[in-house]
Amino acid sequence: MGLRIVIVIAATAVLGGGIAAGLLTGGGRAGIDTHKLRLVAAENVYGDIAAQIGGGHVDVRSILTNPNADPHLFDAGTQTGLAVAQAQLVVQNGLGYDVFMTKLEAAAPNAVRRVLTIADVLGVHGPGANTHLWYDVPRVRKIAGAIAAAMQRADPAHASAYANGLRRFDARLAPLRAAIASVRARFGGTAIAYTEPVPGYLVTAAGLVDRTPTAFTRAIEEGREPSPRAVSATTSLLERRRVRVLIYNAQAVSPITQRIRSEALRAGVPVVAVTETLPPHRSFQQWQLAQVRALAAALSQ
Repeated sequence: MGLRIVIVIAATAVLGGGIAAGLLTGGGRAGIDTHKLRLVAAENVYGDIAAQIGGGHVDVRSILTNPNADPHLFDAGTQTGLAVAQAQLVVQNGLGYDVFMTKLEAAAPNAVRRVLTIADVLGVHGPGANTHLWYDVPRVRKIAGAIAAAMQRADPAHASAYANGLRRFDARLAPLRAAIASVRARFGGTAIAYTEPVPGYLVTAAGLVDRTPTAFTRAIEEGREPSPRAVSATTSLLERRRVRVLIYNAQAVSPITQRIRSEALRAGVPVVAVTETLPPHRSFQQWQLAQVRALAAALSQ
Protein backbone atom coordinates (compact mmCIF):
# COMPACT_ATOMS: atom_id res chain seq x y z
CA MET A 1 0.00 0.00 0.00
CA GLY A 2 1.07 3.60 -0.49
CA LEU A 3 2.49 5.42 2.49
CA ARG A 4 0.19 7.81 4.30
CA ILE A 5 2.35 9.10 7.17
CA VAL A 6 2.09 11.95 9.64
CA ILE A 7 5.41 13.19 11.00
CA VAL A 8 5.29 14.90 14.40
CA ILE A 9 8.67 16.46 15.09
CA ALA A 10 9.03 19.79 16.85
CA ALA A 11 12.58 20.97 17.46
CA THR A 12 11.71 21.91 21.02
CA ALA A 13 9.76 18.72 21.67
CA VAL A 14 12.14 15.99 20.49
CA LEU A 15 13.22 15.32 24.06
CA GLY A 16 9.67 15.17 25.42
CA GLY A 17 6.39 13.49 24.68
CA GLY A 18 5.24 9.92 24.82
CA ILE A 19 5.77 6.91 22.69
CA ALA A 20 3.43 6.04 19.83
CA ALA A 21 1.64 3.02 21.25
CA GLY A 22 3.06 -0.31 20.15
CA LEU A 23 5.52 1.17 17.67
CA LEU A 24 8.84 1.89 19.38
CA THR A 25 10.39 -0.88 21.44
CA GLY A 26 13.69 -1.68 23.04
CA GLY A 27 13.45 -3.88 26.09
CA GLY A 28 10.76 -1.71 27.67
CA ARG A 29 13.22 0.99 28.82
CA ALA A 30 12.93 4.69 28.05
CA GLY A 31 16.67 5.29 28.71
CA ILE A 32 19.49 4.40 26.37
CA ASP A 33 22.47 2.28 27.43
CA THR A 34 25.48 4.38 26.43
CA HIS A 35 27.81 1.38 26.86
CA LYS A 36 26.23 -0.40 23.90
CA LEU A 37 26.01 0.36 20.20
CA ARG A 38 22.81 2.38 19.81
CA LEU A 39 20.91 1.06 16.79
CA VAL A 40 17.49 2.11 15.50
CA ALA A 41 15.71 -0.09 12.96
CA ALA A 42 12.81 1.39 11.04
CA GLU A 43 11.21 -2.08 10.84
CA ASN A 44 11.33 -4.65 13.61
CA VAL A 45 12.36 -7.30 11.09
CA TYR A 46 15.72 -5.57 10.71
CA GLY A 47 15.77 -4.88 14.43
CA ASP A 48 15.50 -8.60 15.15
CA ILE A 49 18.26 -9.43 12.67
CA ALA A 50 20.48 -6.80 14.28
CA ALA A 51 19.71 -8.09 17.78
CA GLN A 52 20.56 -11.66 16.78
CA ILE A 53 23.88 -10.53 15.34
CA GLY A 54 24.78 -8.01 18.04
CA GLY A 55 23.63 -9.82 21.16
CA GLY A 56 24.55 -8.02 24.35
CA HIS A 57 26.73 -5.47 22.58
CA VAL A 58 23.87 -3.61 20.89
CA ASP A 59 20.87 -1.64 22.15
CA VAL A 60 18.25 -2.11 19.41
CA ARG A 61 15.16 0.08 19.08
CA SER A 62 12.60 -0.84 16.41
CA ILE A 63 10.04 1.68 15.21
CA LEU A 64 7.45 -0.27 13.20
CA THR A 65 6.49 -3.19 15.46
CA ASN A 66 2.74 -3.52 15.84
CA PRO A 67 1.47 -6.57 13.87
CA ASN A 68 -2.11 -5.34 14.23
CA ALA A 69 -1.43 -1.90 12.75
CA ASP A 70 -1.07 -0.82 9.14
CA PRO A 71 2.57 0.32 8.86
CA HIS A 72 1.59 2.72 6.10
CA LEU A 73 -0.40 4.78 8.60
CA PHE A 74 2.50 5.26 11.01
CA ASP A 75 2.51 8.43 13.12
CA ALA A 76 6.08 9.25 14.19
CA GLY A 77 6.04 10.76 17.68
CA THR A 78 8.65 12.66 19.63
CA GLN A 79 10.12 9.61 21.39
CA THR A 80 10.83 8.14 17.98
CA GLY A 81 12.64 11.33 17.03
CA LEU A 82 14.70 11.11 20.22
CA ALA A 83 15.78 7.54 19.47
CA VAL A 84 16.85 8.45 15.93
CA ALA A 85 18.66 11.55 17.20
CA GLN A 86 20.76 9.47 19.60
CA ALA A 87 21.36 6.49 17.31
CA GLN A 88 24.85 5.56 16.19
CA LEU A 89 23.47 3.27 13.48
CA VAL A 90 20.12 3.40 11.67
CA VAL A 91 18.85 0.55 9.51
CA GLN A 92 16.00 1.39 7.16
CA ASN A 93 14.30 -0.27 4.22
CA GLY A 94 14.17 2.49 1.64
CA LEU A 95 12.06 2.53 -1.54
CA GLY A 96 9.60 4.88 0.14
CA TYR A 97 8.37 2.25 2.57
CA ASP A 98 9.77 4.15 5.54
CA VAL A 99 10.15 7.63 4.08
CA PHE A 100 9.49 9.05 7.56
CA MET A 101 13.04 8.02 8.50
CA THR A 102 14.61 10.54 6.13
CA LYS A 103 12.57 13.30 7.75
CA LEU A 104 13.45 12.15 11.25
CA GLU A 105 17.15 12.03 10.38
CA ALA A 106 17.04 15.50 8.79
CA ALA A 107 15.26 16.90 11.85
CA ALA A 108 18.00 15.60 14.18
CA PRO A 109 21.43 15.86 12.49
CA ASN A 110 24.09 13.64 14.05
CA ALA A 111 27.63 13.54 12.70
CA VAL A 112 28.28 10.17 14.37
CA ARG A 113 25.18 8.41 13.05
CA ARG A 114 25.55 5.94 10.18
CA VAL A 115 22.55 5.05 8.00
CA LEU A 116 22.21 1.70 6.23
CA THR A 117 19.48 1.47 3.58
CA ILE A 118 18.62 -2.10 2.62
CA ALA A 119 17.38 -1.16 -0.86
CA ASP A 120 20.88 0.15 -1.60
CA VAL A 121 22.45 -3.04 -0.22
CA LEU A 122 20.38 -5.17 -2.59
CA GLY A 123 20.48 -2.72 -5.49
CA VAL A 124 16.69 -2.55 -5.69
CA HIS A 125 15.42 0.75 -7.08
CA GLY A 126 12.65 2.20 -9.21
CA PRO A 127 8.99 3.09 -8.69
CA GLY A 128 7.73 -0.40 -9.54
CA ALA A 129 10.00 -2.29 -7.13
CA ASN A 130 8.51 -4.50 -4.43
CA THR A 131 9.32 -2.70 -1.18
CA HIS A 132 9.05 -5.74 1.12
CA LEU A 133 12.72 -6.66 0.86
CA TRP A 134 12.86 -8.78 4.02
CA TYR A 135 10.73 -11.40 2.23
CA ASP A 136 13.62 -12.04 -0.17
CA VAL A 137 14.90 -14.98 1.87
CA PRO A 138 17.63 -15.99 -0.62
CA ARG A 139 19.18 -12.56 -0.06
CA VAL A 140 18.56 -12.20 3.66
CA ARG A 141 22.14 -13.39 4.21
CA LYS A 142 23.32 -10.38 2.22
CA ILE A 143 21.08 -8.10 4.30
CA ALA A 144 22.42 -9.58 7.53
CA GLY A 145 25.99 -9.32 6.26
CA ALA A 146 25.53 -5.62 5.53
CA ILE A 147 24.06 -5.03 8.99
CA ALA A 148 26.96 -6.88 10.62
CA ALA A 149 29.49 -4.90 8.58
CA ALA A 150 27.82 -1.62 9.55
CA MET A 151 27.97 -2.67 13.20
CA GLN A 152 31.67 -3.45 12.86
CA ARG A 153 32.35 -0.03 11.36
CA ALA A 154 30.35 1.74 14.06
CA ASP A 155 31.78 -0.38 16.90
CA PRO A 156 35.12 -1.91 15.82
CA ALA A 157 35.93 -3.01 19.38
CA HIS A 158 33.34 -5.79 19.03
CA ALA A 159 33.94 -6.65 15.37
CA SER A 160 34.71 -10.30 16.10
CA ALA A 161 31.56 -10.67 18.19
CA TYR A 162 29.47 -9.33 15.31
CA ALA A 163 31.17 -11.71 12.89
CA ASN A 164 30.29 -14.62 15.18
CA GLY A 165 26.75 -13.31 15.52
CA LEU A 166 26.39 -13.23 11.76
CA ARG A 167 27.48 -16.86 11.53
CA ARG A 168 24.92 -17.85 14.16
CA PHE A 169 22.17 -15.93 12.37
CA ASP A 170 23.03 -17.56 9.07
CA ALA A 171 23.00 -21.06 10.61
CA ARG A 172 19.51 -20.39 11.98
CA LEU A 173 18.29 -19.72 8.43
CA ALA A 174 18.88 -23.34 7.39
CA PRO A 175 15.40 -24.73 8.28
CA LEU A 176 13.73 -21.81 6.48
CA ARG A 177 15.82 -22.30 3.36
CA ALA A 178 15.03 -26.02 3.41
CA ALA A 179 11.30 -25.35 3.75
CA ILE A 180 11.32 -23.01 0.76
CA ALA A 181 13.29 -25.53 -1.30
CA SER A 182 10.73 -28.19 -0.38
CA VAL A 183 7.84 -26.02 -1.56
CA ARG A 184 9.67 -25.33 -4.79
CA ALA A 185 10.36 -29.02 -5.37
CA ARG A 186 6.78 -30.09 -4.65
CA PHE A 187 4.76 -27.20 -6.02
CA GLY A 188 7.00 -25.27 -8.41
CA GLY A 189 4.90 -23.71 -11.20
CA THR A 190 1.69 -23.76 -9.16
CA ALA A 191 -0.53 -20.70 -9.64
CA ILE A 192 -1.42 -18.56 -6.62
CA ALA A 193 -2.99 -15.16 -6.01
CA TYR A 194 -2.43 -12.50 -3.38
CA THR A 195 -4.18 -9.36 -2.26
CA GLU A 196 -0.95 -7.37 -2.54
CA PRO A 197 2.64 -8.38 -3.25
CA VAL A 198 3.91 -8.38 0.34
CA PRO A 199 5.31 -11.94 -0.04
CA GLY A 200 6.26 -11.50 -3.70
CA TYR A 201 9.94 -12.32 -3.25
CA LEU A 202 9.07 -15.41 -1.22
CA VAL A 203 6.57 -16.55 -3.86
CA THR A 204 9.27 -16.27 -6.51
CA ALA A 205 11.84 -18.10 -4.36
CA ALA A 206 9.35 -20.94 -3.86
CA GLY A 207 8.80 -21.26 -7.60
CA LEU A 208 5.14 -20.29 -7.43
CA VAL A 209 3.42 -18.21 -10.10
CA ASP A 210 1.30 -15.20 -9.20
CA ARG A 211 -1.80 -14.88 -11.40
CA THR A 212 -3.34 -11.82 -9.75
CA PRO A 213 -3.94 -8.94 -12.18
CA THR A 214 -1.31 -6.25 -11.66
CA ALA A 215 -4.06 -3.63 -11.88
CA PHE A 216 -5.58 -5.12 -8.73
CA THR A 217 -2.45 -5.62 -6.61
CA ARG A 218 -0.90 -2.28 -7.55
CA ALA A 219 -4.09 -0.40 -6.62
CA ILE A 220 -4.29 -2.19 -3.25
CA GLU A 221 -0.62 -1.53 -2.54
CA GLU A 222 -1.03 2.17 -3.36
CA GLY A 223 -4.17 2.50 -1.23
CA ARG A 224 -6.46 3.03 -4.23
CA GLU A 225 -9.73 1.37 -5.16
CA PRO A 226 -9.12 -1.22 -7.91
CA SER A 227 -11.19 -0.85 -11.04
CA PRO A 228 -14.32 -3.01 -11.32
CA ARG A 229 -12.60 -4.87 -14.15
CA ALA A 230 -9.57 -5.69 -11.97
CA VAL A 231 -11.80 -6.83 -9.11
CA SER A 232 -13.86 -8.98 -11.46
CA ALA A 233 -10.74 -10.61 -12.95
CA THR A 234 -9.38 -11.38 -9.49
CA THR A 235 -12.68 -12.79 -8.30
CA SER A 236 -12.88 -14.94 -11.41
CA LEU A 237 -9.53 -16.54 -10.60
CA LEU A 238 -10.98 -17.71 -7.31
CA GLU A 239 -14.45 -18.68 -8.47
CA ARG A 240 -13.01 -20.82 -11.27
CA ARG A 241 -10.27 -22.17 -8.98
CA ARG A 242 -7.52 -21.14 -11.36
CA VAL A 243 -5.24 -20.59 -8.39
CA ARG A 244 -4.39 -23.05 -5.63
CA VAL A 245 -4.03 -20.55 -2.77
CA LEU A 246 -4.84 -16.94 -1.90
CA ILE A 247 -2.16 -15.16 0.18
CA TYR A 248 -3.80 -12.44 2.24
CA ASN A 249 -2.12 -9.48 3.92
CA ALA A 250 -3.76 -9.65 7.33
CA GLN A 251 -2.08 -6.47 8.52
CA ALA A 252 -3.37 -3.97 5.95
CA VAL A 253 -6.98 -4.83 5.18
CA SER A 254 -9.74 -3.01 3.33
CA PRO A 255 -13.32 -3.84 2.32
CA ILE A 256 -12.02 -4.97 -1.07
CA THR A 257 -9.38 -7.33 0.33
CA GLN A 258 -11.88 -8.70 2.82
CA ARG A 259 -14.28 -9.33 -0.05
CA ILE A 260 -11.58 -11.16 -2.03
CA ARG A 261 -10.77 -13.28 1.02
CA SER A 262 -14.47 -14.17 1.41
CA GLU A 263 -14.69 -15.10 -2.27
CA ALA A 264 -11.71 -17.43 -1.89
CA LEU A 265 -13.22 -19.19 1.10
CA ARG A 266 -16.57 -19.48 -0.66
CA ALA A 267 -14.85 -21.08 -3.66
CA GLY A 268 -12.88 -23.47 -1.46
CA VAL A 269 -9.52 -21.84 -2.17
CA PRO A 270 -7.30 -21.98 0.94
CA VAL A 271 -6.28 -18.61 2.39
CA VAL A 272 -2.84 -18.05 3.93
CA ALA A 273 -2.42 -14.94 6.07
CA VAL A 274 0.86 -13.05 6.10
CA THR A 275 1.97 -9.90 7.91
CA GLU A 276 4.36 -7.08 7.09
CA THR A 277 5.99 -6.76 10.50
CA LEU A 278 7.47 -9.38 12.78
CA PRO A 279 4.92 -10.70 15.31
CA PRO A 280 5.78 -10.50 19.03
CA HIS A 281 7.95 -13.17 20.64
CA ARG A 282 9.20 -14.62 17.36
CA SER A 283 12.51 -14.36 15.58
CA PHE A 284 12.67 -13.57 11.88
CA GLN A 285 13.42 -17.22 11.14
CA GLN A 286 10.53 -18.53 13.26
CA TRP A 287 8.08 -16.09 11.70
CA GLN A 288 8.99 -16.82 8.11
CA LEU A 289 9.23 -20.56 8.69
CA ALA A 290 5.70 -20.62 10.14
CA GLN A 291 4.39 -18.74 7.11
CA VAL A 292 6.17 -21.04 4.65
CA ARG A 293 4.83 -24.10 6.44
CA ALA A 294 1.30 -22.65 6.37
CA LEU A 295 1.71 -22.04 2.64
CA ALA A 296 2.91 -25.61 2.08
CA ALA A 297 -0.05 -26.98 4.03
CA ALA A 298 -2.48 -24.89 1.98
CA LEU A 299 -0.90 -25.98 -1.30
CA SER A 300 -1.30 -29.60 -0.21
CA GLN A 301 -5.09 -29.30 0.13
